Amino acid sequence: MELRRKFTLLSAVAAMVCAGALMTGCGKEDSAPSEKAAAAPAAQESEEKQVIKIAYIPITHAVPLLAAAERVNADPKKNYRIELVRYGSWPELLDALTTGRVDGASVLIEPAVKAKEKGLPLSLMALGHRNGNVIIGGPDQKIKGTTFAIPHRLSSHGILIHEFLEKKGVDEKDVNIVEMAPPEMPSALVSGKIGGYCVAEPFGAVAVHLGRGHVLMRDSELWPDSLCCGLVLNTRALAGRDALTEAFRKDYLAAGDYLAGHPQFAEDVAVKYLKQGKEVLQISLPLVTFDHLEVTPEAYGKLSDLMKKWQLSDNPPSYDDFVLKVKNEKSN
Repeated sequence: MELRRKFTLLSAVAAMVCAGALMTGCGKEDSAPSEKAAAAPAAQESEEKQVIKIAYIPITHAVPLLAAAERVNADPKKNYRIELVRYGSWPELLDALTTGRVDGASVLIEPAVKAKEKGLPLSLMALGHRNGNVIIGGPDQKIKGTTFAIPHRLSSHGILIHEFLEKKGVDEKDVNIVEMAPPEMPSALVSGKIGGYCVAEPFGAVAVHLGRGHVLMRDSELWPDSLCCGLVLNTRALAGRDALTEAFRKDYLAAGDYLAGHPQFAEDVAVKYLKQGKEVLQISLPLVTFDHLEVTPEAYGKLSDLMKKWQLSDNPPSYDDFVLKVKNEKSN
Protein backbone atom coordinates (compact mmCIF):
# COMPACT_ATOMS: atom_id res chain seq x y z
CA MET A 1 0.00 0.00 0.00
CA GLU A 2 2.85 2.40 0.80
CA LEU A 3 4.41 1.80 -2.62
CA ARG A 4 1.07 2.44 -4.33
CA ARG A 5 0.55 5.65 -2.33
CA LYS A 6 4.01 6.94 -3.25
CA PHE A 7 3.44 6.10 -6.90
CA THR A 8 0.13 7.97 -6.82
CA LEU A 9 1.79 11.03 -5.30
CA LEU A 10 4.59 10.97 -7.86
CA SER A 11 2.05 10.70 -10.66
CA ALA A 12 0.17 13.67 -9.26
CA VAL A 13 3.36 15.75 -9.10
CA ALA A 14 4.31 14.83 -12.66
CA ALA A 15 0.84 15.66 -13.94
CA MET A 16 0.83 19.07 -12.25
CA VAL A 17 4.27 19.99 -13.54
CA CYS A 18 3.70 18.74 -17.08
CA ALA A 19 0.39 20.56 -17.23
CA GLY A 20 2.30 23.75 -16.53
CA ALA A 21 4.78 23.14 -19.37
CA LEU A 22 7.45 24.74 -17.24
CA MET A 23 11.16 25.18 -17.85
CA THR A 24 13.09 22.02 -18.75
CA GLY A 25 10.23 19.69 -17.96
CA CYS A 26 7.95 17.42 -19.86
CA GLY A 27 8.79 17.12 -23.51
CA LYS A 28 10.81 18.59 -26.32
CA GLU A 29 8.50 21.55 -26.81
CA ASP A 30 9.73 23.06 -23.58
CA SER A 31 13.37 23.06 -24.67
CA ALA A 32 12.88 25.70 -27.34
CA PRO A 33 10.97 28.95 -27.71
CA SER A 34 7.44 28.64 -28.95
CA GLU A 35 7.05 29.16 -32.70
CA LYS A 36 4.50 31.86 -32.06
CA ALA A 37 4.94 34.46 -29.38
CA ALA A 38 2.65 33.92 -26.41
CA ALA A 39 1.54 37.51 -26.59
CA ALA A 40 -1.63 38.77 -25.02
CA PRO A 41 -4.61 39.25 -27.33
CA ALA A 42 -4.16 42.71 -28.76
CA ALA A 43 -6.57 45.34 -29.91
CA GLN A 44 -6.56 46.12 -33.63
CA GLU A 45 -2.98 47.12 -34.33
CA SER A 46 -1.60 49.43 -36.94
CA GLU A 47 1.44 48.29 -38.86
CA GLU A 48 3.29 51.36 -37.56
CA LYS A 49 3.46 49.95 -34.02
CA GLN A 50 6.95 49.21 -32.80
CA VAL A 51 7.64 45.81 -31.28
CA ILE A 52 9.75 44.96 -28.26
CA LYS A 53 10.52 41.25 -28.00
CA ILE A 54 10.87 39.92 -24.45
CA ALA A 55 11.71 36.35 -23.39
CA TYR A 56 10.31 34.63 -20.34
CA ILE A 57 9.93 31.29 -18.60
CA PRO A 58 6.41 30.56 -17.34
CA ILE A 59 6.88 30.97 -13.61
CA THR A 60 5.12 33.11 -11.03
CA HIS A 61 8.06 35.52 -10.97
CA ALA A 62 7.36 36.52 -14.60
CA VAL A 63 3.79 37.65 -13.89
CA PRO A 64 4.58 41.43 -14.03
CA LEU A 65 5.91 41.00 -17.57
CA LEU A 66 2.88 38.95 -18.58
CA ALA A 67 0.58 41.53 -17.02
CA ALA A 68 2.37 44.35 -18.86
CA ALA A 69 1.83 42.53 -22.16
CA GLU A 70 -1.85 42.06 -21.38
CA ARG A 71 -2.31 45.74 -20.62
CA VAL A 72 -0.13 47.27 -23.34
CA ASN A 73 -1.29 45.00 -26.16
CA ALA A 74 -4.94 45.64 -25.35
CA ASP A 75 -4.51 49.44 -25.36
CA PRO A 76 -5.15 50.94 -28.82
CA LYS A 77 -3.50 54.19 -27.72
CA LYS A 78 -0.10 52.54 -27.33
CA ASN A 79 2.16 52.87 -30.36
CA TYR A 80 4.13 49.73 -29.50
CA ARG A 81 3.37 46.17 -28.50
CA ILE A 82 5.14 43.55 -26.40
CA GLU A 83 5.97 40.28 -28.14
CA LEU A 84 6.45 37.52 -25.58
CA VAL A 85 8.71 34.60 -26.43
CA ARG A 86 8.49 31.59 -24.12
CA TYR A 87 11.58 29.50 -23.35
CA GLY A 88 11.94 26.20 -21.57
CA SER A 89 15.22 26.68 -19.66
CA TRP A 90 17.42 29.41 -18.25
CA PRO A 91 20.47 28.57 -20.44
CA GLU A 92 18.43 28.88 -23.65
CA LEU A 93 16.78 32.08 -22.49
CA LEU A 94 20.13 33.59 -21.46
CA ASP A 95 21.63 32.68 -24.83
CA ALA A 96 18.77 34.43 -26.63
CA LEU A 97 19.21 37.49 -24.39
CA THR A 98 22.99 37.81 -24.66
CA THR A 99 23.06 37.23 -28.43
CA GLY A 100 20.30 39.76 -29.09
CA ARG A 101 17.72 37.36 -30.51
CA VAL A 102 15.37 39.04 -28.05
CA ASP A 103 15.43 42.62 -26.78
CA GLY A 104 15.12 41.64 -23.15
CA ALA A 105 14.09 38.92 -20.75
CA SER A 106 12.61 38.20 -17.36
CA VAL A 107 15.59 36.31 -15.98
CA LEU A 108 17.61 35.37 -12.91
CA ILE A 109 19.66 38.44 -12.01
CA GLU A 110 22.87 36.68 -10.95
CA PRO A 111 23.73 35.17 -14.39
CA ALA A 112 22.98 38.57 -15.92
CA VAL A 113 25.40 40.17 -13.45
CA LYS A 114 28.09 37.69 -14.48
CA ALA A 115 27.40 38.31 -18.18
CA LYS A 116 27.70 42.06 -17.64
CA GLU A 117 30.89 41.47 -15.66
CA LYS A 118 32.28 39.78 -18.80
CA GLY A 119 31.42 42.80 -20.91
CA LEU A 120 28.15 41.71 -22.53
CA PRO A 121 25.70 44.55 -23.37
CA LEU A 122 23.10 44.01 -20.66
CA SER A 123 21.25 46.45 -18.44
CA LEU A 124 18.93 45.75 -15.50
CA MET A 125 15.72 47.69 -16.18
CA ALA A 126 13.59 46.64 -13.21
CA LEU A 127 13.01 43.88 -10.71
CA GLY A 128 10.85 40.90 -11.58
CA HIS A 129 9.44 40.85 -8.05
CA ARG A 130 10.49 41.26 -4.44
CA ASN A 131 10.60 38.26 -2.14
CA GLY A 132 8.75 35.19 -3.37
CA ASN A 133 11.15 32.34 -2.60
CA VAL A 134 10.77 29.77 0.14
CA ILE A 135 12.93 26.94 1.39
CA ILE A 136 10.87 23.77 1.22
CA GLY A 137 11.48 20.61 3.23
CA GLY A 138 9.74 17.37 3.98
CA PRO A 139 7.79 16.67 7.18
CA ASP A 140 9.95 16.83 10.32
CA GLN A 141 12.92 17.66 8.13
CA LYS A 142 16.34 17.50 9.76
CA ILE A 143 18.91 19.84 8.26
CA LYS A 144 22.16 17.96 8.83
CA GLY A 145 22.69 15.22 6.30
CA THR A 146 20.02 16.61 3.98
CA THR A 147 20.36 17.02 0.22
CA PHE A 148 19.08 20.44 -0.85
CA ALA A 149 18.36 21.23 -4.50
CA ILE A 150 18.75 24.60 -6.22
CA PRO A 151 18.13 25.44 -9.88
CA HIS A 152 21.55 26.95 -10.56
CA ARG A 153 24.70 27.82 -8.63
CA LEU A 154 24.33 31.41 -9.87
CA SER A 155 20.96 32.14 -8.30
CA SER A 156 19.34 33.80 -5.32
CA HIS A 157 18.10 30.34 -4.39
CA GLY A 158 21.69 29.24 -3.83
CA ILE A 159 22.38 32.37 -1.80
CA LEU A 160 19.29 31.72 0.32
CA ILE A 161 20.33 28.13 1.06
CA HIS A 162 23.76 29.36 2.16
CA GLU A 163 22.15 32.04 4.37
CA PHE A 164 19.68 29.48 5.76
CA LEU A 165 22.45 27.08 6.77
CA GLU A 166 24.45 29.91 8.31
CA LYS A 167 21.44 31.07 10.34
CA LYS A 168 20.82 27.51 11.53
CA GLY A 169 24.47 27.08 12.48
CA VAL A 170 24.94 24.15 10.11
CA ASP A 171 28.25 23.70 8.32
CA GLU A 172 27.87 23.25 4.57
CA LYS A 173 30.03 20.14 4.81
CA ASP A 174 27.14 18.53 6.70
CA VAL A 175 24.67 18.89 3.81
CA ASN A 176 24.68 18.18 0.09
CA ILE A 177 23.71 20.97 -2.33
CA VAL A 178 22.85 19.85 -5.85
CA GLU A 179 21.59 21.54 -9.00
CA MET A 180 18.31 20.20 -10.33
CA ALA A 181 15.75 21.24 -12.94
CA PRO A 182 12.92 22.97 -11.04
CA PRO A 183 10.10 20.77 -12.40
CA GLU A 184 11.86 17.72 -10.94
CA MET A 185 12.08 19.09 -7.41
CA PRO A 186 8.58 18.37 -6.05
CA SER A 187 8.68 14.73 -7.20
CA ALA A 188 12.26 14.36 -5.96
CA LEU A 189 11.07 15.53 -2.54
CA VAL A 190 8.16 13.09 -2.56
CA SER A 191 10.41 10.18 -3.54
CA GLY A 192 13.03 11.05 -0.93
CA LYS A 193 15.76 11.76 -3.47
CA ILE A 194 16.17 15.19 -1.86
CA GLY A 195 15.15 16.48 1.53
CA GLY A 196 14.54 20.10 0.58
CA TYR A 197 14.89 22.76 -2.07
CA CYS A 198 14.73 26.45 -2.87
CA VAL A 199 13.39 27.48 -6.27
CA ALA A 200 11.21 29.94 -8.12
CA GLU A 201 7.48 29.73 -7.63
CA PRO A 202 5.17 27.93 -8.26
CA PHE A 203 7.29 24.83 -7.62
CA GLY A 204 7.37 25.33 -3.88
CA ALA A 205 3.61 25.70 -3.88
CA VAL A 206 3.22 22.41 -5.77
CA ALA A 207 4.79 20.43 -2.91
CA VAL A 208 2.84 22.39 -0.29
CA HIS A 209 -0.41 21.76 -2.16
CA LEU A 210 0.30 18.03 -2.21
CA GLY A 211 0.85 18.06 1.54
CA ARG A 212 4.43 16.78 1.18
CA GLY A 213 6.30 20.06 1.35
CA HIS A 214 6.57 22.40 4.30
CA VAL A 215 8.00 25.91 4.41
CA LEU A 216 11.20 25.73 6.44
CA MET A 217 11.90 29.44 6.03
CA ARG A 218 10.78 32.34 3.84
CA ASP A 219 13.29 34.52 2.04
CA SER A 220 12.07 37.60 3.93
CA GLU A 221 13.45 36.03 7.13
CA LEU A 222 16.90 35.75 5.56
CA TRP A 223 17.08 38.61 3.07
CA PRO A 224 14.26 41.20 3.32
CA ASP A 225 13.00 42.33 -0.10
CA SER A 226 15.34 39.80 -1.68
CA LEU A 227 16.13 40.05 -5.38
CA CYS A 228 15.81 37.05 -7.65
CA CYS A 229 14.51 37.72 -11.15
CA GLY A 230 14.83 40.96 -13.07
CA LEU A 231 13.80 42.49 -16.37
CA VAL A 232 17.13 42.66 -18.20
CA LEU A 233 17.59 44.38 -21.58
CA ASN A 234 20.13 43.86 -24.34
CA THR A 235 21.25 47.45 -24.88
CA ARG A 236 22.84 46.63 -28.24
CA ALA A 237 19.56 45.18 -29.55
CA LEU A 238 17.68 48.26 -28.32
CA ALA A 239 20.25 50.83 -29.48
CA GLY A 240 18.56 53.89 -30.95
CA ARG A 241 15.17 52.99 -29.47
CA ASP A 242 15.32 55.01 -26.26
CA ALA A 243 11.71 56.21 -26.39
CA LEU A 244 10.47 52.63 -26.80
CA THR A 245 12.67 51.42 -23.96
CA GLU A 246 11.44 54.12 -21.61
CA ALA A 247 7.81 53.55 -22.53
CA PHE A 248 8.20 49.84 -21.83
CA ARG A 249 9.88 50.50 -18.50
CA LYS A 250 7.12 52.85 -17.40
CA ASP A 251 4.36 50.44 -18.44
CA TYR A 252 6.13 47.48 -16.84
CA LEU A 253 6.45 49.24 -13.47
CA ALA A 254 2.80 50.33 -13.69
CA ALA A 255 1.75 46.74 -14.34
CA GLY A 256 3.58 45.56 -11.21
CA ASP A 257 1.89 48.23 -9.08
CA TYR A 258 -1.48 47.31 -10.59
CA LEU A 259 -0.99 43.63 -9.73
CA ALA A 260 -0.47 44.49 -6.08
CA GLY A 261 -3.94 46.04 -5.86
CA HIS A 262 -5.74 43.57 -8.12
CA PRO A 263 -5.11 40.00 -6.94
CA GLN A 264 -7.83 38.58 -9.18
CA PHE A 265 -6.13 40.04 -12.25
CA ALA A 266 -2.83 38.53 -11.06
CA GLU A 267 -4.49 35.13 -10.71
CA ASP A 268 -6.17 35.39 -14.12
CA VAL A 269 -2.86 36.22 -15.81
CA ALA A 270 -1.07 33.41 -13.97
CA VAL A 271 -3.75 30.86 -14.88
CA LYS A 272 -3.57 31.88 -18.53
CA TYR A 273 0.20 31.73 -18.95
CA LEU A 274 1.46 29.33 -16.29
CA LYS A 275 -1.15 26.61 -16.87
CA GLN A 276 -1.19 25.70 -13.20
CA GLY A 277 -4.27 24.91 -11.14
CA LYS A 278 -5.84 27.73 -9.15
CA GLU A 279 -5.18 25.86 -5.90
CA VAL A 280 -1.42 25.96 -6.53
CA LEU A 281 -1.45 29.59 -7.65
CA GLN A 282 -3.47 30.67 -4.63
CA ILE A 283 -0.59 29.37 -2.49
CA SER A 284 2.11 30.75 -4.78
CA LEU A 285 0.95 34.27 -5.62
CA PRO A 286 0.65 35.63 -2.04
CA LEU A 287 4.31 34.76 -1.48
CA VAL A 288 5.45 37.19 -4.17
CA THR A 289 5.57 41.00 -3.99
CA PHE A 290 5.00 42.67 -7.37
CA ASP A 291 4.86 46.40 -6.63
CA HIS A 292 7.71 48.94 -6.35
CA LEU A 293 9.92 47.11 -8.83
CA GLU A 294 12.40 49.94 -9.32
CA VAL A 295 16.01 48.90 -8.70
CA THR A 296 17.42 50.93 -5.81
CA PRO A 297 21.15 51.32 -5.11
CA GLU A 298 20.58 49.78 -1.68
CA ALA A 299 18.88 46.64 -3.03
CA TYR A 300 21.46 46.12 -5.75
CA GLY A 301 24.27 46.78 -3.28
CA LYS A 302 22.94 44.03 -1.00
CA LEU A 303 22.82 41.60 -3.92
CA SER A 304 26.40 42.49 -4.89
CA ASP A 305 27.59 41.99 -1.31
CA LEU A 306 25.96 38.57 -1.09
CA MET A 307 27.37 37.48 -4.44
CA LYS A 308 30.85 38.37 -3.17
CA LYS A 309 30.22 36.78 0.23
CA TRP A 310 29.30 33.43 -1.32
CA GLN A 311 31.98 33.64 -4.02
CA LEU A 312 29.58 34.00 -6.94
CA SER A 313 31.36 37.11 -8.21
CA ASP A 314 34.64 38.81 -7.40
CA ASN A 315 33.76 42.11 -9.02
CA PRO A 316 30.05 42.68 -9.76
CA PRO A 317 29.34 45.65 -12.05
CA SER A 318 28.45 48.82 -10.20
CA TYR A 319 24.92 50.11 -9.93
CA ASP A 320 25.73 52.93 -12.35
CA ASP A 321 27.20 50.51 -14.89
CA PHE A 322 24.43 47.92 -14.77
CA VAL A 323 21.11 49.56 -13.91
CA LEU A 324 19.20 51.26 -16.74
CA LYS A 325 19.31 55.04 -16.73
CA VAL A 326 16.02 56.76 -17.47
CA LYS A 327 16.40 59.77 -19.74
CA ASN A 328 12.80 60.94 -19.48
CA GLU A 329 9.47 59.70 -18.26
CA LYS A 330 7.50 60.28 -21.45
CA SER A 331 5.60 57.19 -22.54
CA ASN A 332 4.84 56.15 -26.09
